[in-house]
Amino acid sequence: MTTHLALLRGINVSGHNMIKMDALKTTLEAIGFQNVQTYIQSGNVFVDTDEENSAKVGFQIKQEIFKVFGHEVPIVVIGKTDLENCLKNNTFLKEKEVDTKKLYVAFISMALRSDSINDLKISQFKPDEASIDESRIYIKYAVGAGKTRFDQKYIEKKLNVTATIRNWNTVTQLLKMYEERL
Repeated sequence: MTTHLALLRGINVSGHNMIKMDALKTTLEAIGFQNVQTYIQSGNVFVDTDEENSAKVGFQIKQEIFKVFGHEVPIVVIGKTDLENCLKNNTFLKEKEVDTKKLYVAFISMALRSDSINDLKISQFKPDEASIDESRIYIKYAVGAGKTRFDQKYIEKKLNVTATIRNWNTVTQLLKMYEERL
């Protein structure tokens, strides 16, 4: 049995793509996922399955959401190692007195090239900062996520990927939940 974490993008935001987490849990259990657990209303869903391929798991969840709720929802599926690497490889955590409320992680649907940071042209968003690590982009917003154009839509357009962003508190909580599942 493999545990996967599906990060759904764009649900329950400003009244759009509304999906109650208990309804999502019931829907995923009905198609065979086990030990389904959600975290907050923004679409973080743990599932256990015999399927090891995360892309197949994401596709299955995406199909079922469309079938049951009628929403086309991009999904990035990650594993525990992805979250552990967030803690280990986020260069912004090494800064003195870093404000973790300004730290975010964009989870990307595929591994990025090391030079993908150049494609993002992050310098035009100064004082916001970003760094890339495999299929994650670590972001440090100077003012806040709601006051920048360096967002998931921009990242997706520039890199031609699916992306979903989580704040640092959510990332650390999801890792804690992953560890509690074992």
